[in-house]
Amino acid sequence: MTIGVNNCPSLVLNADFRPLNYFPLSLWSWQDAVKAVFLNRVNVVSEYSNAIHSPTIEIKIPSVISLKDYIHISRKPAFTRFNVFLRDQFTCQYCNLPFQVQELTFDHVVPRSQGGKTEWTNVVAACSHCNLQKANKSLKNSGMHLLKKPMCPSNHSLQGIGRAFPPNYLHESWRDFLYWDSELDTA
Repeated sequence: MTIGVNNCPSLVLNADFRPLNYFPLSLWSWQDAVKAVFLNRVNVVSEYSNAIHSPTIEIKIPSVISLKDYIHISRKPAFTRFNVFLRDQFTCQYCNLPFQVQELTFDHVVPRSQGGKTEWTNVVAACSHCNLQKANKSLKNSGMHLLKKPMCPSNHSLQGIGRAFPPNYLHESWRDFLYWDSELDTA
């Protein structure tokens, strides 16, 4: 079964054949991937069965590409709302229930009105109900408890968590590169 070219993103691997990001997965549109191939910036590792055509050339759309030049990943992950949710595994840190991204908020453990800062060690994922219940109170005054103390994650830990939440669509040619360091089945 062939899929439309607009549904043919390319998985982008660093020069060491590891994905640039696991979550969100590092994907380029087919147009960007083809352009990078023609500019000789990437190597084609795998292709879709779909091809694009010009009057003089036909090229299969890359499904997996690797960068020719290695990109060093920042040691410290960006402090973003999404990365906080990822660190907390999309789980409210008060009621321990999982939620979709759009159902989560973030809560200041020490409220800003009490000197709390917006930083890794003071912000947690919370559902709307728990966030409203805690409101502008300290943990002690709210009677609520955290599942775990918030901390600054490493890129490595965020990538590990991200692997547990695969995107909705995974092309079969990507699997070897997304799960290359998974434990092998010995049975």
